[in-house]
Amino acid sequence: MRRRDFLATALAARSVWGANERLRVGVIGTGGRGQLLASEFKELGAEVVAVCDVYEPHLEAGLKAASTGARAFKDYRKLLELKDLDAVVIATPDHWHARMAIDAVEAGKDVYLEKPMAHTIEEAFAIVEATRRTRRIVQIGTQRRSYELFLRARECMQQVGEVRLVTSWWMNYQRGLTERPFRGAIDWRSWLGPAPECPPDPKRFFNWYYFWDYSGGMMVGQGAHVIDAINWFMNSTFPSAATCAATQPNLPGAEVPETTSLTLLYPENFLVVFSVGYRAMRYNRFNDQIKQFHGDRARLDVGREWFSLYPQSLDVDMKPSISERQPGSFDSATRAHIRNFIDCVRSRKEPNAPVEAGLWTTVALVMAVESLRRGCQVRFNPSKRALET
Repeated sequence: MRRRDFLATALAARSVWGANERLRVGVIGTGGRGQLLASEFKELGAEVVAVCDVYEPHLEAGLKAASTGARAFKDYRKLLELKDLDAVVIATPDHWHARMAIDAVEAGKDVYLEKPMAHTIEEAFAIVEATRRTRRIVQIGTQRRSYELFLRARECMQQVGEVRLVTSWWMNYQRGLTERPFRGAIDWRSWLGPAPECPPDPKRFFNWYYFWDYSGGMMVGQGAHVIDAINWFMNSTFPSAATCAATQPNLPGAEVPETTSLTLLYPENFLVVFSVGYRAMRYNRFNDQIKQFHGDRARLDVGREWFSLYPQSLDVDMKPSISERQPGSFDSATRAHIRNFIDCVRSRKEPNAPVEAGLWTTVALVMAVESLRRGCQVRFNPSKRALET
């Protein structure tokens, strides 16, 4: 047995956790999402003992969200050297996810990795390989998989019948990009990481979703949730083809359009349509998104905090046979997802959002980006792990 494999096996075989033993966690990336996750981990009994960020104001905010006495790092690799650290949360921009996740599992840490799992197809496969080789627990931050309402909604799929079309959308209104200067020191080169060189730019830093080097816009940011949920409900994996169209960017200074429409063809012979409109009207978040599974016996509609099952009917006013509404309940999804991760760290069982699920969604989202940027349909060849046009 190679030394690396031996160490991985030994780390995975850690002694059984005591009932009162607290999970010791480090958070890498302490912007808004990282601060929220740090607070949620603490709420569920974990000890947040270290935080890392390359932007001084975020690092200071992360320390305030962490446990008393937490250590601060500007280099995530130094954080990973902590011997008494059990797990890390990675809440950085997308382009850093793969390198940090792989380094973390190689260092013997379990990982809660924000979505999307990776920025490229190659990176996503590399995360899967590293996770399985090191036998670490990695949970992708697609929290709907742990949300009780979604679990009950998924049970309704048994009554829908054969599905050949899934339609979905996510709507909101964004006036423009964030315009503000840096308000503290930043290690710009470390923030760029694997991305191309460019001068320090607060517009890129505070609006990284809207620049191709770091993400793929709300089509990727919100699609990571929607496409993952559809894959989960449909028991599907990789799409076979993708076609994506968009308007010109309507947010001055953005590279990535805020209004897009994606069509995915799956090898099981069904279509998924996902549209994003961030120049639509504003909604209460109870009403800002939907997934509709159009079966030959019923239609299942799933929103953020509600679902309804509509049996086939020729009535003008269709009535659902099953319906559930829980306004204001969605925040519990993240807490349930973190609880599932903590439980799996202790039990070494598979988490609700494993790396393979993250891989399937990442491939779909990269296909969408490539179709949009190339202006043509792209296909995925799973045997070659590559896109084809």
